[in-house]
Amino acid sequence: MFTGLIREIATVKSYQNNILTIQSKHPAKLGDSIAINGVCLTVIKLHSDGFDLELADETRSIIDESKISGAVHMEPAMMMNDRFEGHIVQGHVDCVGTVSQITPRENATDFIITVDKKYIVHIVPKGSITIDGISLTVNDVGKDNFRLTIIPHTLKETLMKNYKIGTKLNIETDVFARYIDHILAHRSSEKSMSWHDVDSLQMTY
Repeated sequence: MFTGLIREIATVKSYQNNILTIQSKHPAKLGDSIAINGVCLTVIKLHSDGFDLELADETRSIIDESKISGAVHMEPAMMMNDRFEGHIVQGHVDCVGTVSQITPRENATDFIITVDKKYIVHIVPKGSITIDGISLTVNDVGKDNFRLTIIPHTLKETLMKNYKIGTKLNIETDVFARYIDHILAHRSSEKSMSWHDVDSLQMTY
């Protein structure tokens, strides 16, 4: 599990035969889970200046190739004694979104992100969303897009300062919205969800 708080801007050294080589200061260990631009991957080899990660075919079929090149967001998996400052992030990318509009404001910048309409149901106004591994809050939701308002600190400390119209983004929607939607969509017509069911689901996390 991750929090969506970026710990380092790492660099992709190479990507060949499903193996992603990352240059990073993070002291990784074999078997560690590390999120690269929001994608949870496993460390399979260590180097003096970084580590190797392996991408499964399923992962490669979802993300855009631009997400595994150049500078990338890096976050190691959360430890049990870590402070929880972001939101629950699994590192499971749901879809690729596209920056469709950028509007500078007095003390922030608005980003309009377009996604496939079928994912909008899992994007909630004032709810949480993960963009390239960054924990963010959704302001507004449209039919096929949503708006983010990004403060100067976030722009400075992440790769969002380099985003342009057309930039592709790894999107992970809110885990609770996904689970609740799945349960409601697949529940029996003869049995509705009880408060006990809701409490049980919430206590799981």
